[in-house]
Amino acid sequence: MYSFPALVADIGATNARFALVEPTGVTSPRILRCVDYPSLEAAARAFVEQIGCTTWPADAAIAIAGPVNEDYVELTNHAWSFSIRALKDSLGLDRLQVINDFTAQALAVTQLGPTDVAQVGGGQAQPNKPIGILGPGTGLGVSGIVPGRERWTPLSGEGGHVTLCATNEREDRVIARLRQRFSHVSAERTLSGMGLTNLYETLASIDGVDVRAREPHEVTEAAVGQQDPHCVEAVEMFCAMLGTIAGNLALTLGATGGIFIGGGIVPKLGPLFYQSDFRRQFEAKGRFASYLEEIPTFVITRDTPAFLGLKALLEMPE
Repeated sequence: MYSFPALVADIGATNARFALVEPTGVTSPRILRCVDYPSLEAAARAFVEQIGCTTWPADAAIAIAGPVNEDYVELTNHAWSFSIRALKDSLGLDRLQVINDFTAQALAVTQLGPTDVAQVGGGQAQPNKPIGILGPGTGLGVSGIVPGRERWTPLSGEGGHVTLCATNEREDRVIARLRQRFSHVSAERTLSGMGLTNLYETLASIDGVDVRAREPHEVTEAAVGQQDPHCVEAVEMFCAMLGTIAGNLALTLGATGGIFIGGGIVPKLGPLFYQSDFRRQFEAKGRFASYLEEIPTFVITRDTPAFLGLKALLEMPE
């Protein structure tokens, strides 16, 4: 059993989210910008100092946006890297567990309630069946969780880097253009913050239109406000491609327990997402369309669900 307070952190390429786990639950959440700190250790110390924690945590669980295979860990889309053993020692921790950020999300989905999600199509989730989760943010996270005899087992992988496929001629042309820029066009090249920008600029280039540079949030804002046709199309294609990848994940895992969409982008799209081709593309798998029609898809609306997963990780026996 871990001791209180315990430190939990969800570390992405842009933001480092920290909180404490107390007997009352997850408390004192803070968001720190990764670029403001030279290392994860420095950010963790800054968080503890900011909240005025008088008892230094002895246990910690950290979710990282990148693969966690050995002791040495590097973030995929940020410069931070560290040794798990060295970080444990330097922070004076008795126990430190480090997992992929979407493994933490996977641990969280079994604990989400009806008010934490919004269903987008499909039927009822089947109990005690595999669940898939993916989420576009700075990158594209993909994971899943499968039931076992005594508890759920989260999966750890890098599914955001699978090869992106097209389902129509317009997508073909976009991927062909992106192939000229990148040696490998992964799903993350379109299904992420940078992916929105890639789609917007590529669609405009195909149409021979000069457009001004936009940050990802500017693409979504212009699409929501119907201010730029290429921003609108970029978001529409983003949603459709996400449906394709989500359907692939559902088939791969046999995820009749449902597919959950996390990350920071989709919840901000609002009606644009719910009215998009996401669900149509999710089900567009030929002979297996009827199989996918029954699988529900959910948008996670709860803030920082990874904290729930990290709390669950701390509660597991070592």
